[in-house]
Amino acid sequence: MSVSGVAVDLLEWQELTPETHPPLAGLDLGAGHVTRNVAAQLAQAGMLEVVELRTGLLVRSTSFIGRIRLGDIQITIHPKIRHDVLLSLFRYAYNLRNLKLFDPSEHAALPLAFQDLLISQLVAEVSELVARGLHRRYVQVNEPLPAPRGRIDMQRIALQGGIAEAAIPCTYHPRLENRLVNQVILAGLHLAARITEDLVLRSRLRRLGALIEETVSPIRLDADVMRRVNRQMSRLTAAYQPSLTIIRLLMESAGISLEEDTLSLKLPGFLFDMNRFFEALMSRFLRENLPGYTVRDQYQLRGMMQYAPGHNPKHRQSPTPRPDYVVSRDGTIVAMLDAKYRDIWEKGLPRDMLYQLAIYALSQRAGGKATILYPTVERAARPEVIDIRDVLYGEHQAQVVLRPVNLMHLETLIEASGVQAQRDRAQLARVFVFED
Repeated sequence: MSVSGVAVDLLEWQELTPETHPPLAGLDLGAGHVTRNVAAQLAQAGMLEVVELRTGLLVRSTSFIGRIRLGDIQITIHPKIRHDVLLSLFRYAYNLRNLKLFDPSEHAALPLAFQDLLISQLVAEVSELVARGLHRRYVQVNEPLPAPRGRIDMQRIALQGGIAEAAIPCTYHPRLENRLVNQVILAGLHLAARITEDLVLRSRLRRLGALIEETVSPIRLDADVMRRVNRQMSRLTAAYQPSLTIIRLLMESAGISLEEDTLSLKLPGFLFDMNRFFEALMSRFLRENLPGYTVRDQYQLRGMMQYAPGHNPKHRQSPTPRPDYVVSRDGTIVAMLDAKYRDIWEKGLPRDMLYQLAIYALSQRAGGKATILYPTVERAARPEVIDIRDVLYGEHQAQVVLRPVNLMHLETLIEASGVQAQRDRAQLARVFVFED
């Protein structure tokens, strides 16, 4: 039977059953088809599995964290690492400013859902923009005014045969805040207010939005709006970039597609894919701490796989493998890496990931190597190496390296300053890429 107002909390990559978590016993997804359809879509997309059993519900999380509601059941998925550490790494990965979000005395009362921390960062970013003054631009306005302003439009007066009313045609250029970038910020605040369930945070969002609405008109957020605002960005609006980054993440995690050819699931809540965060985190860390090397994201290995001549009746495009990172020096590829948000030390390496890495390793000359970087909080985690050998003669052909990234240690190094800290970061980056 369905029970009203049931809250289920679990960690990423965790499974709860009626036996291990008694509150799930006797629950179902209700009598309607809508909730079951949403649950099926979530499972198909690899976001969250909610399975109806004879004894109740089974809930299995993946790399997505956040909060979602299925009927009368609210499911909150928490990250394994502490929120303060996650927020520090998140700011670094997405180049957000280290703004004060709350007083230490308020820390214990903070909402536990990740989206609320992300929205708190948005509030701090936008508050900073408002305090500095929203971006304004001069706009040409042509209208009759009872008190002349700017330049009197003599040509219009002549065309209308003189002045026929108690207003003089004028052309002037006021500086207005009603620009697209400010409209996106306002719409982002409204979106965040719909996502959060924290009443205090929602009140702050609405007050901030009401302040901006005095001079900025509302718009609807969609993929086209985000592309247009991205094209209009310049050095004059560089301070807006952190806020726009958060708004994009909120849109995607709420099920609003930013790609025209991508079908998106409209979520009854918020689910953020930690794979995206981990990829962005490792990308910035490697790019900043490998002097003399070039790090390319999503590098396409063109020409590695092709349909045989005369054997492509459907005229399909040849598959193109894309490692998350390719490290090169002087135009020569020296390393290929993937980043997966899965604690392989605890959960093991899935077969599909192993096969993907094996292809990357074998695409290089004899003795090639491909590395997968994965997050962990386990201090005992150590690198593992899988040799790829010829099945007939046993000769060594390539290697797959499973390398843990201790997020707690990484956050400590990122937050540290000084010459020694810089050397330690460079050494760790070389360990990630090169050392066995």
